[in-house]
Amino acid sequence: MSQLLQTSIEYLKGVGPKRGELLKKGLNIHTFGDLMTHYPFRYVDKTKFYSISELHPDLPYIQIVGEFVHIETIGSARQKRLSATFKDETGRIQVVWFKGIKFLGSTVRVGIKYVLYGKVNAFNNSLSIVHPELETLVEYKNNIQSTLQAVYTSTEKLNNAGLATKNIVKLQKNLFTQLIGKIPENLSIDIIDQYKLLSREKALIQLHFPKNTEILKRAIFRLKFEELFFVQLELLKLKLINTNKNRGFAFSSIGDFFNHFYENNLAFDLTNAQKRVLKEIRKDMATGRQMNRLLQGDVGSGKTVVGLMSMLMAMDNGFQACLMAPTEILAQQHYASLNEMLEGMPVKISLLTGSVKIKDRRIIHTELESGELHILVGTHALLEDKVKFKNLGLCVIDEQHRFGVAQRAKLWKKNENGVPHILVMTATPIPRTLAMTLYGDLDVSVIDELPPGRKPIETIHWFENKRERLWGVLREQIKLGRQVYIVYPLIDESEKMDYANLQAGFDHVLNKFPRPEYQVSIVHGQMTNENKEMEMQRFVKGETQIMVATTVIEVGVNVPNASLMVIESAERFGLSQLHQLRGRVGRGAEQSYCYLMTGYKLSDDGKLRMKTMTETNDGFQIAEVDLKLRGPGDLSGTQQSGVPVNLKLTNLAKDGQLIEIARNAARDILGKDSNLQLPEHQSILAFAREQQRGKTNWSRIS
Repeated sequence: MSQLLQTSIEYLKGVGPKRGELLKKGLNIHTFGDLMTHYPFRYVDKTKFYSISELHPDLPYIQIVGEFVHIETIGSARQKRLSATFKDETGRIQVVWFKGIKFLGSTVRVGIKYVLYGKVNAFNNSLSIVHPELETLVEYKNNIQSTLQAVYTSTEKLNNAGLATKNIVKLQKNLFTQLIGKIPENLSIDIIDQYKLLSREKALIQLHFPKNTEILKRAIFRLKFEELFFVQLELLKLKLINTNKNRGFAFSSIGDFFNHFYENNLAFDLTNAQKRVLKEIRKDMATGRQMNRLLQGDVGSGKTVVGLMSMLMAMDNGFQACLMAPTEILAQQHYASLNEMLEGMPVKISLLTGSVKIKDRRIIHTELESGELHILVGTHALLEDKVKFKNLGLCVIDEQHRFGVAQRAKLWKKNENGVPHILVMTATPIPRTLAMTLYGDLDVSVIDELPPGRKPIETIHWFENKRERLWGVLREQIKLGRQVYIVYPLIDESEKMDYANLQAGFDHVLNKFPRPEYQVSIVHGQMTNENKEMEMQRFVKGETQIMVATTVIEVGVNVPNASLMVIESAERFGLSQLHQLRGRVGRGAEQSYCYLMTGYKLSDDGKLRMKTMTETNDGFQIAEVDLKLRGPGDLSGTQQSGVPVNLKLTNLAKDGQLIEIARNAARDILGKDSNLQLPEHQSILAFAREQQRGKTNWSRIS
């Protein structure tokens, strides 16, 4: 990277030490390069003016031209504000400032033409503009160089220090005056020509100072392409390293463990999707290179069986296996499930979680090291240094988004003679664009078929006025011998409970379903593991007909007899969570139902979520809608892949096509020159190294 771009921001004209410190703390702008890539978040059409008579609160940010007819300071202490009346030929509007009063009071003048830019608010049946940006009409005419003006994120503290959008625009001008002709290109000429891209320098100039909307689109496309290209380059490079350098174990034979299970213990026929995925896994593990595979499958698609049969392949080749889950409840469920499926087979399985007693831990450690223990199921406790295997060959990781790359790497080190194969599983369908960006270093298998006999869950959305009808539906299902979940939301993502809501709901259910005719369980996140387990086991055994719970059951027990899910205040849940909860029922052969109960006031997003849930059971379709509604967020943490995903412009929900284009471009480059040694690829290598500070060391890749 150009030395100039690494210059400390305080040395830029118009900044200095004090403002420099504010930019560092407020916007994470430390260098010239940071300011260069501090992108606008929207643009204002500087040719568009409104008259005051046209204004209303639903308008976006607006520009008006006129003059002040009255300015005064009102109130005192915290109530102090600068109030002004602004007029044009069509009317008048109130303008208010709560900050910078002293400065504005001494500079703003009556009778001078100004351009105001801000958001119109309605208060007490009158319109006002609070804290507008302000410049004289003369300044405006002198400054305008384009029909579009960039608007930058700022903070109140920065605004008060003279670093509002218009000031940042000035700083960008000062910066680019120095940068012209000095911004290094980071793509090859071939890529620029092939995809008809603007040069990096031109794209950056046009992003900050666009001449028109057309060239702005081209600038954004170029810079989005660049973001995605380097993410994909790193992911594909990681994949190459895994393929070529990480010596795995060749599982060449299918033996007694696998065959006995398939012929005697498998209680149902595998779906074609399960068979296809098992073939992919077997092929991977036979190569002698480390497998790194992501297994996606909707709720109830049979991922656990595939994971178990993969572990049996490892055992047939003289290796041990482990299964790591994110919570104790889920680890316990897996442990119980594997024991049940392997009944009668000479397979030794143990469970290791934080609550296992020291005495029992020592036994597990000893049996692991001797090889007596075949499969270890557990939580993060598996990562402890004390946990040593004799010969670990396969790690199965459930709900991979709860574990980062560093944690996965710890498992790699559990075998001194090579790296174990990795199979990561998720019941959270990941939209393809997101999977390509976050998990592009993994091969992906998808189980896109439910076991035969499974009837789609019928989902119904009801408002509160149908509450009595709902109780009638519950009684009918219980009369048929079925069981029911009733789920209440949490206040937030923590374990803090909306106790009032849950307890009131529980009391109401007890009132409608009194003992001894009915038995009701309650489960929530703040119960002890023992009590939770006891209540869940009562439900599993059919001793209780209704389980009132929070989302703790999202990854809870499988109860084939449970045929009805009621989700209270369903509008407070995200789509993916609603889908996960719904997947708790529909495990048996009987028709299952999910009732979404909501209040009458639903946002547009809330309405779309309810509509999507009632129209489809397809988890991947639901995930796509969810991504569009919520955006990627930290989607399970964008750093989980180990790749620095810093997407300032790209929208993963909307830029799917561009992700594919960038991935193809990165694949072509690495196909020709896997180590980026050719002269034409030095600009790419230099930028990749710069981006990777502290990550993959490209200089050591050969």
